[in-house]
Amino acid sequence: MMRRHLTFACGPDTLVGTLDRDAATGPTGMLLVSGGREVRAGSWGGQAQIAARLAAAGIPVFRYDRRGVGESEGTDPGFQHTRDDIAAALAAFRTAMPTLRRVIAFGNCDAAAALMLHAGAIGLDGLVLANPWTLETDEADAAPPAALRRRYLAKLANPREVLRLLTGGVNLAKLARGLRQAAAAPVRSTLVESMAAGLAHFAGPVTILLATGDRTAQMFEAVWPADDPRIQRHASSGHSFAGKDAQGWLFERLVEAAR
Repeated sequence: MMRRHLTFACGPDTLVGTLDRDAATGPTGMLLVSGGREVRAGSWGGQAQIAARLAAAGIPVFRYDRRGVGESEGTDPGFQHTRDDIAAALAAFRTAMPTLRRVIAFGNCDAAAALMLHAGAIGLDGLVLANPWTLETDEADAAPPAALRRRYLAKLANPREVLRLLTGGVNLAKLARGLRQAAAAPVRSTLVESMAAGLAHFAGPVTILLATGDRTAQMFEAVWPADDPRIQRHASSGHSFAGKDAQGWLFERLVEAAR
């Protein structure tokens, strides 16, 4: 596997990217889009590791630091305004690998949301979207009603929790607030409506991957059609599909998308 670091322009700023490839490559490449302020190596080097595995399987991979993150210049525009970063990275990937016929993009969390917002205007050929972010703000501690209902049902099935309730060991005011939230119907935000509209304008194949124990994935499921045939689920609580089994499942889904 060969790893090459390179720079490319995004407006007046210089961005830094990494190309992973094998001596023998196929016609499809994978563009990895980082979420949050995560650098292109990914959480605990996860993106670098999966890029190496994909490259060894004949799928060249390009990953990059968006503006204002990692080694790239400029000011971070926030995930909702990264269309130019993704487009510039795609152009740099195609320039570095002129034999590519297709490029599939993979993003997790707000990178998935960014791809849903912008992919239709960029020229990508397919999308793999993991645990898409659906909140307008960074209030990551907010839990969707469905997740709260599951939490309270689990507590009621636990004799120790029932005993705490009966003996005054539970804050009743906090419990009442939680029950009100659990009873509330989920509301699609303006962001989610924009994500759905953006995805509707994308003509290529789309795969949506959800870790069923992850809170971000649960928030997404609360406001997205449950019968969407593009959704595939894994019983993982890791937001980045941590663990050998979850990582293997993620790798297989990415290879399927590239084939």
